[in-house]
Amino acid sequence: MKKEGMVCVTCGKTAKTAKLRFQGAEIDGWRCSCGEEYFDPEQAQRILLFNKILTKEYKIKLGQIRSNLIVRIPTELSEVLGLHKGEKVLLRADGEKKLHIETA
Repeated sequence: MKKEGMVCVTCGKTAKTAKLRFQGAEIDGWRCSCGEEYFDPEQAQRILLFNKILTKEYKIKLGQIRSNLIVRIPTELSEVLGLHKGEKVLLRADGEKKLHIETA
């Protein structure tokens, strides 16, 4: 959390740091005694992007390096999930035509 408190735009008092619920996730923010809540903008943006990718499907083309097939992960997904080049993920068959990938 960057600030210890912030001025409430509704009543002018100082809102105190708090854990708040935002679209089903707990994030940092500030809560004023008048009831106003302010979300940490970076954390709120990440939750909005995460919820957006949950509703999308990505059709991707498999690549090949030597004898190995490779899966290219779209930038939007890698940014939201915090994936970086060289990072390890777990891959397993999840049925006859399904793959399950999760961060390690």
